[in-house]
Amino acid sequence: MKNIIFISPNFPTNYWQFCHELKNNGMNVLGIGDQPYDELSPDLKNSLNEYYKVNSLENQDEVYRAVAFLTFRHGRIHWLESNNEYWLERDAQLRTDFNIQSGFQISDMPRVKYKSRMKEYYQKIGIPVARYHMVDNLENCLEFAKKAGYPVVAKPDNGVGASDTWKIENDDQMKNFLNRRIEGVKYIMEEFIHAEVNSYDAIIDSKGEPLFETGNITPFSIMDIVNNNDNSIYYILKDLPEDTRKAGRATVKSFGVRSRFVHFEFFRLVKNQEGLGKKGSLVALEVNMRPCGGFTPDMINYAHSTNVYKIWADMIAFDKTDMTSKDHKYCAFCGLRDGKNFVLSRDDILEKYHDNIRMEDRIPDVLAPAMGNQFYIGTFKTKKELNTFYNDLLKCEKEK
Repeated sequence: MKNIIFISPNFPTNYWQFCHELKNNGMNVLGIGDQPYDELSPDLKNSLNEYYKVNSLENQDEVYRAVAFLTFRHGRIHWLESNNEYWLERDAQLRTDFNIQSGFQISDMPRVKYKSRMKEYYQKIGIPVARYHMVDNLENCLEFAKKAGYPVVAKPDNGVGASDTWKIENDDQMKNFLNRRIEGVKYIMEEFIHAEVNSYDAIIDSKGEPLFETGNITPFSIMDIVNNNDNSIYYILKDLPEDTRKAGRATVKSFGVRSRFVHFEFFRLVKNQEGLGKKGSLVALEVNMRPCGGFTPDMINYAHSTNVYKIWADMIAFDKTDMTSKDHKYCAFCGLRDGKNFVLSRDDILEKYHDNIRMEDRIPDVLAPAMGNQFYIGTFKTKKELNTFYNDLLKCEKEK
């Protein structure tokens, strides 16, 4: 029996399903988290063989002792995972410390966490990347902006999501950014890409081959959603475009991905852009060596009538799966921001889209800046139905 440590199995709240499928596959599932055991959901409790509570997952020594204790109790640890971007480096450090070979080690982190380091791995496979400058002083940043043209985008080189991302449109804003950036954080500055975000989402086996593939589209910039306190939409594609599939698979090979659930992001240009390509072509954005966040795994399941939690657990247990995907549909996420005067109320939405809605709930506060406050997830057979859903939910009174 394989011993699997799952870090933070209680958050996001849907991640208990990874543990559930591991246990169903005969794994000895050991959880480490900061929530008291009595407060864990019944589903999660039933999915774990043992749970070790720490006071804080931020405390490296405390989590280290937790892994050491579980190793003493159960013997060799075969896998350690959180499937969470925030803990990616912590996971790698623990694997390195305890000689757990089934996953990224701390030496792998630069190429999969630092946006500047990712670029060379894209360039090796012929995928264009945005021009960039590592932020230093005003003179050099202004020189880069002059070459690339405003706007430019600045963000932490090692960052999660769109946090602390700046869209800089003139010299005064450049000065403001340099004065207000977080001290001690390395920033990367890139030319602005006129595009929508297309993703490649896949579960990769130990040979670097996909067991499952799909993708999603984010029409609006996550940076703008966060910075403008706006609504959030994205959707799982009914069918993955062949160029996204080809780019995703090439990226898997270039980055040396094995035995992981991945979420790779690409820009699809909405107009011709010099040095990058023609309208409709793909440009590299970044790799994320974990599932797309929030309820996206559930959305993938709804879109493709499958179970990615089981496919991932099958990959760990057997390095293969008998799960299939069928009955392909679009699956839409719409995160609405509190304080806006929407035309449709919650009751209106649930009544009108009774046959389409698969999930609806409040969004946890920690995820709200990027995703809104109240979400609705629905499936649709056609792009026209999908667009009508978004238009209805996003319409405000002033637009009538």
